[in-house]
Amino acid sequence: MKISFFGAAEEVGRSCIMVSSGKTKILLDAGVKLGEHEEHPLFDDKILNEIDAIFVSHAHLDHSGFLPHIFSAGYKGKVYATKPTIELINVLLTDYMRLSEPKDVTKEGFARLQKSYTIVEFGEKVTIKDLTMSFSFSGHIIGSGMITVSDEKQTLLYTGDVNLSKTRLLEGADLKGLKATTIITESTYSGRKDIFPPEGVVVKKMLKSIKDTLSAGGKVIIPSFAVGRAQEVLLLLDDYMSSGAIPKVPIYVDGMINKALRIHRHNVIYCRKELQSRILMSDFDPFKSDNFFPVEKKGVREKIVGEDQSSIIVTTSGMITGGPIMFYLTKMSGNSMNKMILVGYQASGTLGRQIQEGAKTISVNHKKVDVQMTVEAYHLSAHADRPQLDKMIKSVEGLKNIYIVHGEKTKTEEFKTDLVTLKYNAILPRLGGEYDL
Repeated sequence: MKISFFGAAEEVGRSCIMVSSGKTKILLDAGVKLGEHEEHPLFDDKILNEIDAIFVSHAHLDHSGFLPHIFSAGYKGKVYATKPTIELINVLLTDYMRLSEPKDVTKEGFARLQKSYTIVEFGEKVTIKDLTMSFSFSGHIIGSGMITVSDEKQTLLYTGDVNLSKTRLLEGADLKGLKATTIITESTYSGRKDIFPPEGVVVKKMLKSIKDTLSAGGKVIIPSFAVGRAQEVLLLLDDYMSSGAIPKVPIYVDGMINKALRIHRHNVIYCRKELQSRILMSDFDPFKSDNFFPVEKKGVREKIVGEDQSSIIVTTSGMITGGPIMFYLTKMSGNSMNKMILVGYQASGTLGRQIQEGAKTISVNHKKVDVQMTVEAYHLSAHADRPQLDKMIKSVEGLKNIYIVHGEKTKTEEFKTDLVTLKYNAILPRLGGEYDL
């Protein structure tokens, strides 16, 4: 087998990797890189005639956002993913098309994409010519999977994005029975100092901060990824508001988060057993809490920012690259009583990273905006930290070669150095590079 890196090498974003055998070529993910300037995978559209199938690890746009471009460029094959991933991809891509208005995407191509999906359940094997693929749960978001690719000689494991910790929604990654000679691993938090504190400690501090702001009459805005982080944050807020730990105020839910909530409810069998039981054994549905107020009508946003009462606003986008957050940022950032809580990774070059690093003046829709509200970051990541990455790697039987992707340069270099010390053949693939296994 050969692997070619069209994205995610030496960077976070636009995950897109081609696996080639003697008879077969498949793509693992097809993402875009969002930031100040959108970036796409680096390959010639001519190779699309040679691609036999596309396998998508999960729905986030940095892993799925390039699919409309591929189909508009002439690809006519199938896209394989789990049921929740397919449903969430449709939601996220519709929003992406509306906000980004990509010029190279056609209606015909987008329609052909909608007809291309093939559902694959975890553990199910898919054979295409001389390659066999399967998904195992990665713990990142609902439906997310690590993808195993095998021929008669060797096995490759692609982690996609991975998380070993149990959350309110999901179990951690399924590491049972993993066997591979080669692994392509994400490395978002692979630096030696990337050791996450216990979630309980983080949550306690975050809730105190939220309570202080609400009690003082301010509003709290939480930009979040529509899929994964938003649901975790909403369930957390609902639990603690219902228990009285934070004041009872409206929790406004804006953007694609509302559609994503419904998809989570419809696919609750992919969530933790405890969450399934909570819904099936009682009348209470945490995805439809009375504390949540969906923002679905024009004019509601103006009312939210203009009303005197305190509130919490959970909205897209997580890295502040577009969507409803831009409206709230413009209207609310000048009030020092308000607070922004960042709960996810802020990629280099994004407005979210600027704000996280303390920028006091930012540009929103080409207008200067002063940031006087308090900005705080609380790590509620859906990615593995360094100890979890180490544990995952040690769990893979027969592992020899490790390709490190989806990480910032300083972190990946540290990770590689330590893996080489452990006698692994660790590689930092270059963007556009092709490697023989």
